[in-house]
Amino acid sequence: MDEIRIAKRVIGTGYPAMLIAEVAQAHDGSLGMAHAHIDAAADAGADAVKFQTHIASEESTFDEPFRVKFSDQDVTRYDYWKRMEFSPAQWAGLAQHANDKGLCFLSSAFSVAAVNLLETLSMPAWKIGSGEFRSAELLNAMMRTGKPILYSTGMSKWSEITSVVNTLRERNHPFALFQCTSQYPTPSESVGLNVLEEFHRRYACPVGLSDHSGKIFAAMAAMARGANLIEAHVTFDKRMFGPDVPASITFAEFALLAKAREEFHLMNTRPVDKDRMAEQLSNMRELFTKSIAPARELRAGDILVESMLVPKKPGTGIPYSARHQLLGRRLLKDVGPERLLRWGDIGENDA
Repeated sequence: MDEIRIAKRVIGTGYPAMLIAEVAQAHDGSLGMAHAHIDAAADAGADAVKFQTHIASEESTFDEPFRVKFSDQDVTRYDYWKRMEFSPAQWAGLAQHANDKGLCFLSSAFSVAAVNLLETLSMPAWKIGSGEFRSAELLNAMMRTGKPILYSTGMSKWSEITSVVNTLRERNHPFALFQCTSQYPTPSESVGLNVLEEFHRRYACPVGLSDHSGKIFAAMAAMARGANLIEAHVTFDKRMFGPDVPASITFAEFALLAKAREEFHLMNTRPVDKDRMAEQLSNMRELFTKSIAPARELRAGDILVESMLVPKKPGTGIPYSARHQLLGRRLLKDVGPERLLRWGDIGENDA
């Protein structure tokens, strides 16, 4: 299953990488900011915009600690998830806005209740975040819909990834695997681009990079190496508020990824035949190669020796590699170093 389909888009080798703008909690609980991120993602050339659907009472308790205690606004992590909630009608509005902008609407579900809510929005695929690698209930709920699963592996061991893949394959369920590293931001040496090739080798499935580096280089390198999907956290400005900002790129940077995606696709899918290309460059070959020219002023009657011959541009005259054919032959005309030698300048061999 080396290809999957998300809405009308085919994901796999030979197709442009799908670019997902990850909003996550960058909206900071503001519905207006969430909608603003959709507009910006569309303007930046994203194929999809992705949120996270948190329902505090279904996924968390007061015992959950903060990953980053970034604000005094929320006393507990539970309070933070509560503040990030939108109502079903508000989620429906976000999904419709994304669709109206030509974007695929996605949202990571963190509870079965969130899966049930998102299923009412006709979302075309599911994203499982790295922290849900032990959440069999989520995987089962998503598989029951038959829709493709985009599985992030940021906290998973190989044995755990293989177990999930086996479960999906047993049910012939479409999926893609994301390499990511659950560090925010991820240092370049921990991005793990080598894992993309290993996913291909082990599982023969579409692969992607879920990037938390806060820079554009990892995503570009992944596309150059054939990644089928790229997910990058986005922010309007590096001075914005929130725990994900250090791991995010700006929308202007995301637009660069969109431009690079088209270029990488062309380069990766247009193999070059060197012989044919050389033939197409025949004019350039003549311009840049060299022919035989006189090394100095020569007179009619001179017998040509190698010291009289030098290579000079362009390559439209007698090839310099053929100079041995001229040695010992008598010049018929006076020639100077400012032009190439011509066959008409040269008589027969004097011997």
